[in-house]
Formats: sequence, structure tokens, C-alpha cells
Amino acid sequence: MKLAVFDFDSTLMDGETIDFLAKPLGLEEKVAVITEKAMAGELDFFESLVERVSLLKGLEYSKAVEICKDLPLMPGAFETIAKLKEDGYKVVCFSGGFRIGTTPAKEKLKLDADFSNILHEKDGILTGLVGGDMMFGFSKGDMIQRVQSLLGVSKENTLVAGDGANDVSMFPYADKRVAFCGREILKKEANIIVDEKDLTKILEYI
Repeated sequence: MKLAVFDFDSTLMDGETIDFLAKPLGLEEKVAVITEKAMAGELDFFESLVERVSLLKGLEYSKAVEICKDLPLMPGAFETIAKLKEDGYKVVCFSGGFRIGTTPAKEKLKLDADFSNILHEKDGILTGLVGGDMMFGFSKGDMIQRVQSLLGVSKENTLVAGDGANDVSMFPYADKRVAFCGREILKKEANIIVDEKDLTKILEYI
């Protein structure tokens, strides 16, 4: 058994879910600035997530779901996931983003599971609150250990891929550590670096 764990935003998906959600509110640029700082490791991930989600307050939940149905997947995503599965990998997605984004992608890409956060809504409107297992800088490292234990997968048989600071915590638990169009903070910990927006480039190292 082998395990491949992919980040969602800017790794499996070409962009940041929260930036797409902020667009109808005219807050895309404001949110994008905070996202960039969080991904570079300049802000605490939890605090930045809470701050960014608070800006989504008032957006219709149905509108948010609609936006997330059609998020652009990264070039090479379909081919890369299919090849990994062919090679015996269980392929999952860990995201500091949201289930309404990762689940449609999971179904399209035929991932084995997705782990992400939930945007709270009340009466069909986003409240600006968020909850879930992926809200902290350490969350992905915490979750990968649980998944490895559950599946009986070793560090040697684990591949992880991400782009930002909140992916660093996964890296100690995988022998194949991919920084995909990654920030410097992640590249320092990676042993596979892909700087082209083409996920199939990862396959050259497997």
C-alpha cells in the first residue's frame, strides 16, 4: 500500500478557493493579500484563515457552492492521479480550504478521500465562521500520521505535494516531498521541486 497526499489550493486546483469566493463580494484582492502572506509563512495559518473567512460573511451559500463546482483543476491533475492509482497509491487531498471545493474535485479526479474545513452557513447565508480538522499550521502533519496508521502505510511509501507553509507539517512523514510551484519555506524542506504548472512533472520522480 502506498499513499499520495495532495494539497488542494494551488496544487490540485489552479488558484485559491477563498479568492474565488471573495470575488462576488469585491474582496478578492484583500483576501488574496492575506492568503499570500499565510502561504509564505508570514502569518499564523489559523488566524489568517479565520480572518479571511470572516470577510465572506453575507455571501449566499448556494452561490458559494456554485462557484466551487467549477474551480479550475491544475493542468495534469487527471493524468497524475490516474497514474498514481494505477501504481497502487491511495490518493487523498488535504486542504486548509473548504469541503464545498474539495468534494466536487474529489469526485471528478476519483480521489480516495478529501479532508478539509466546513464553511458555516445559517439560513442559506455564510456567517463568516469556519470549523474543521484542517484549520491549523500543524493540521496536515497531524492528519497524515492518522491516515498512515489507518492504512498501514510507511513513510517510505508516502508522497506529499503542496505549495505553501501549511504543507510543511506533512513533509517529515513522507520520503517523497514535492514543492509544487512552492513558496521558499516549502522548497527548503522538499526533495522534489516542480516549478511548472503541470502536475505530470511529478511522475518523472516516481
